Amino acid sequence: MEGLTILALVVTIPIILFPAAFVWYLTIGGLVHAAREARAAREKQVATVIGV
Repeated sequence: MEGLTILALVVTIPIILFPAAFVWYLTIGGLVHAAREARAAREKQVATVIGV
Protein backbone atom coordinates (compact mmCIF):
# COMPACT_ATOMS: atom_id res chain seq x y z
CA MET A 1 0.00 0.00 0.00
CA GLU A 2 2.82 2.43 0.72
CA GLY A 3 4.31 1.89 -2.71
CA LEU A 4 1.03 2.76 -4.40
CA THR A 5 0.70 5.90 -2.29
CA ILE A 6 4.19 7.06 -3.26
CA LEU A 7 3.50 6.29 -6.92
CA ALA A 8 0.24 8.25 -6.76
CA LEU A 9 2.06 11.24 -5.26
CA VAL A 10 4.84 11.05 -7.84
CA VAL A 11 2.27 11.13 -10.63
CA THR A 12 -0.14 13.66 -9.09
CA ILE A 13 2.24 16.33 -7.79
CA PRO A 14 3.69 17.32 -11.20
CA ILE A 15 0.18 17.42 -12.69
CA ILE A 16 -0.88 19.87 -9.99
CA LEU A 17 2.31 21.94 -9.96
CA PHE A 18 2.77 22.35 -13.74
CA PRO A 19 -0.17 24.74 -14.28
CA ALA A 20 0.78 26.74 -11.19
CA ALA A 21 4.38 27.05 -12.37
CA PHE A 22 3.23 28.00 -15.87
CA VAL A 23 0.99 30.80 -14.57
CA TRP A 24 3.82 31.99 -12.33
CA TYR A 25 6.18 32.03 -15.34
CA LEU A 26 3.72 34.11 -17.36
CA THR A 27 3.26 36.56 -14.48
CA ILE A 28 7.00 37.03 -13.98
CA GLY A 29 7.47 37.41 -17.74
CA GLY A 30 4.83 40.14 -17.84
CA LEU A 31 6.45 42.00 -14.96
CA VAL A 32 9.86 41.86 -16.64
CA HIS A 33 8.38 43.10 -19.91
CA ALA A 34 6.60 46.00 -18.17
CA ALA A 35 9.80 46.96 -16.33
CA ARG A 36 11.78 47.00 -19.58
CA GLU A 37 9.15 49.18 -21.26
CA ALA A 38 9.10 51.57 -18.32
CA ARG A 39 12.89 51.82 -18.35
CA ALA A 40 12.92 52.51 -22.10
CA ALA A 41 10.24 55.19 -21.73
CA ARG A 42 12.16 56.79 -18.86
CA GLU A 43 15.40 56.80 -20.86
CA LYS A 44 13.60 58.31 -23.87
CA GLN A 45 12.11 61.03 -21.68
CA VAL A 46 15.50 61.83 -20.14
CA ALA A 47 17.11 61.98 -23.59
CA THR A 48 14.37 64.36 -24.75
CA VAL A 49 14.77 66.64 -21.74
CA ILE A 50 18.56 66.70 -22.03
CA GLY A 51 18.31 67.26 -25.78
CA VAL A 52 20.42 64.35 -26.94
